[in-house]
Amino acid sequence: MKNILLSIITSLFLLSPSFADEPKTDTAGKGEIKEVCHPKKDKSGKELKDKNGKVIEECKKIKVRRKLEGTEVPVKK
Repeated sequence: MKNILLSIITSLFLLSPSFADEPKTDTAGKGEIKEVCHPKKDKSGKELKDKNGKVIEECKKIKVRRKLEGTEVPVKK
C-alpha cells in the first residue's frame, strides 16, 4: 500500500506544471523583428518620388538573430 501511494505522489510531482513555468535564459535561437526601409527605384535606377517630392520607401520586416559567442579553437602543434 505504501508503494502505491509513493508511486502516485511521485508521478503527480513529476507531472506538475511548475517545471514548465521556469523562464528560459537562452535566446540564441530566438530572433527579434526589425523593420528595414529602402528607397523605391524605377527601371533606370532613379529614386521614385511622390507628389510632395518625398522619396517613396519600400519597407520589409526581417528577423534578426543573435549569434552565440564562443571560445577560439586551439591550434594543434
